[in-house]
Formats: sequence, C-alpha cells, structure tokens
Amino acid sequence: MKITLKLFATFRNGRFKVAEQELAEGTDVRQVVLSLGLTEEEIGIVMLNGRHGELDSKLSHGDTLSLFPLVGGG
Repeated sequence: MKITLKLFATFRNGRFKVAEQELAEGTDVRQVVLSLGLTEEEIGIVMLNGRHGELDSKLSHGDTLSLFPLVGGG
C-alpha cells in the first residue's frame, strides 16, 4: 500500500518534508516511526488524515500520516 508521510520541525533534519512510502498491508504508525530511526518518546503528535492518531493506528492505502516532535519551551 502507498501512504503520504509528512514530517515536521526537527524530524525533517536529514530526512524529508513529504514523501510517498510503500508499506506492507497491516503496517501501523509505530512501525513507520521506528523505521525512521525515531523513538516513541520523541513523538509529540500523530495526525492521520488530518485527525488525531495513535501509534497503534493501522495504516491504509492512500492515508496521509503527519508526525510532529515534542515541543519544549517556556
């Protein structure tokens, strides 16, 4: 299946902004995160097709997955 993957802020460093990814059926968000060399603890927000998603969310053909890092500040 094919999805669109969007990375934001520091997740783009050394990677990409937007890319199409070919994934196996049944892949979940966690598997994509780990394949990017990220840890679950680094994830601030998961958006799946413009709505809140979870690391356990299963992906489907045509989905748009957006990953945002934790943001700190004062």
